[in-house]
Amino acid sequence: MGNPLLQHGSTFSYAELSYLIFPRPFMVERGHHDGVALDAWVASEYAKTRWFYDQFGLGDRTAIEFFNGGHTINGQGTFEFLHRHLRWPAPAR
Repeated sequence: MGNPLLQHGSTFSYAELSYLIFPRPFMVERGHHDGVALDAWVASEYAKTRWFYDQFGLGDRTAIEFFNGGHTINGQGTFEFLHRHLRWPAPAR
């Protein structure tokens, strides 16, 4: 059966699926060596999401972070993004 979200990929683009969470914050982490898709395709889908948020003046609620890695959680910019948008206290350093 597989992942039902991925099964809808032929019906809806990933950008269109991201519109469903609007106006909530939306963050993408992209490892350059992730074999799921090419950087250019991920950036293109993300650009559509960013354009959509920008139309409502909410572009600051979305971000993409590219990093040198594979299909993994990088967590660098994402945790800062989550702290900012969910108002979590920053971790002690």
